[in-house]
Amino acid sequence: MSLFPSQPRWAVLAAALALLPPAVAGATPLLVVDARSGDVLVERESTRRWFPASVTKLVTVYAALKAVRDHKLTLDTPLRVSARASRMPPSKMGFKPGQEVTLDNALKMLMVKSANDLAITIAEGVSGSVESFAGDMNAVAAQLGMHESHFVNPNGLHDPNHYSSARDMALVAMALYRDFPEHADLYGIGALRLSGQIIPTHNGLLGRYPGAEGMKTGFTCPAGLNVVASATRGRRRLIAVVMGYSSAKSRTLEAAHILDVGFASGGTGRSLAALPTTPGDPPNMREAVCGRHRQEMVEDDFAVKVAGAPQAASHIDDSPAAFFLNQTSAPTPVDVGGVAATQAALAERPAFEPIDVFVGRVPGWTGPVAGPTGPEPSAVASADDDDKPTRHHRRKARPVKAAKAKPQPAKKEAHAAAGKPKKVKTE
Repeated sequence: MSLFPSQPRWAVLAAALALLPPAVAGATPLLVVDARSGDVLVERESTRRWFPASVTKLVTVYAALKAVRDHKLTLDTPLRVSARASRMPPSKMGFKPGQEVTLDNALKMLMVKSANDLAITIAEGVSGSVESFAGDMNAVAAQLGMHESHFVNPNGLHDPNHYSSARDMALVAMALYRDFPEHADLYGIGALRLSGQIIPTHNGLLGRYPGAEGMKTGFTCPAGLNVVASATRGRRRLIAVVMGYSSAKSRTLEAAHILDVGFASGGTGRSLAALPTTPGDPPNMREAVCGRHRQEMVEDDFAVKVAGAPQAASHIDDSPAAFFLNQTSAPTPVDVGGVAATQAALAERPAFEPIDVFVGRVPGWTGPVAGPTGPEPSAVASADDDDKPTRHHRRKARPVKAAKAKPQPAKKEAHAAAGKPKKVKTE
């Protein structure tokens, strides 16, 4: 359902942007682009540098799939979890050093769970070290024309030298569909099943917005809540990017709203690649997103239903899953324009059938195991003070139980001692 039916494309865009309050317009980036033509449909601050958080992992996936295409390893290659990977802050799988996971399973967990530890495992397995893999990511960025990006890690944990833009994230999203179409289903997995435990997606658009295909969410306090989303209607695929929002609900609704505007617009004739770079450093959104004035948790979003699993059990990392569609008491910090009609049009979330994943080697594997080369760094940079928990994020850590191999039954992993996490759980 379009919000602006039967209007000229420029009138549609003008009407959509007019709905945005002046205090919001120009504050945070957003973009909608036609994935096949590169035609810009909706745009605001899209070339402004921004901390990408976990939407970084789209670049990680591209670099990993490129390594497979270049015959450096296969999707069945086991990757060894290092001590460096195991020390990453949440969101994470919690695997122990020395455990192995295939690249195929690692990519699925990376996209659904947004596992920071597996991002490191993939980087070390593909390139031998995080630093070498970051070089590969920057080579990918240069190849794809990502002019506002510089990457120093594969997971998007905050670093002042790790940044991107809405335009650049749209470019890598388009490239993933164009260059690796056989892996398009990787971005739309609604839930995973690992040793009987359910891992749901963070993406509030899947199953609710007509034609939503998936992609990736991200959150750190300095970045705010980001999402790269794709949707298809007929033969037309659009990519939407929303960055810097202060709740997952507002992020989801704004992405749905601008996708609706994009499908209604029909095109503007402006090229994504031709947008001029905006000078300046990325802003730090910590106070706006995680400051003490906050009245709700930043993770609040629409509940994720999983087939065969109780709703409460589907959130194994204790993330809140409040369903706010019929509530009026919970405030929306970013009052984005036009989302009321979008919210009313969103479908009820269907129950996702979980995809099975496992830890360990594919039965019969006799090839090499990929992992870090050389000694591990004595000190590992992780989240800075901006990513320390606020009063809204303090919760006990619960590591995931993991099976050794499929389809053999797994031995239960010992749970880590309960306690308050030292870092904010990021996506």
